[in-house]
Amino acid sequence: MNQATLAYWNDYWKDQEKPEKVTAWQFGGNPDYLAQLVIDGVKKATCSGYVFYEVENEPLPTTEDYSVILNSKDEPVAIIKTVDVQIMPMNEVPEEFAISEGEGDRTYQYWWDVHVEFFTEELRKIGKEYSEDMLLVCERFELVDIKK
Repeated sequence: MNQATLAYWNDYWKDQEKPEKVTAWQFGGNPDYLAQLVIDGVKKATCSGYVFYEVENEPLPTTEDYSVILNSKDEPVAIIKTVDVQIMPMNEVPEEFAISEGEGDRTYQYWWDVHVEFFTEELRKIGKEYSEDMLLVCERFELVDIKK
């Protein structure tokens, strides 16, 4: 976590007891656009490929997690808290979840097309192939704070 992010995190909690676990990251694809959707209250969910957690040896998210959302310049813009995590095949993600990701025209078809393209490209980088039943880690979150 860079200095600006750490300062934002500490300033948010001030004298309160801070949660032990926090991560800082950018949304994939278009970090500024997606972060703005979170700030605007449109984006309330995200998903990632389960395989990426395995490859990077990263723990799966939990409902105890807080995240500092970064823009494309690695500057903190908001804090979110994970409120639900489910693992499911991509072709079983419900329409309501896809729409809660808040992207594009907010249709299931848009979500599907963008995610097929994104996962195909990202999986190729690690020598794997996309399949429509790949496992996704589907997270719902709440906006906790917007950096002023």
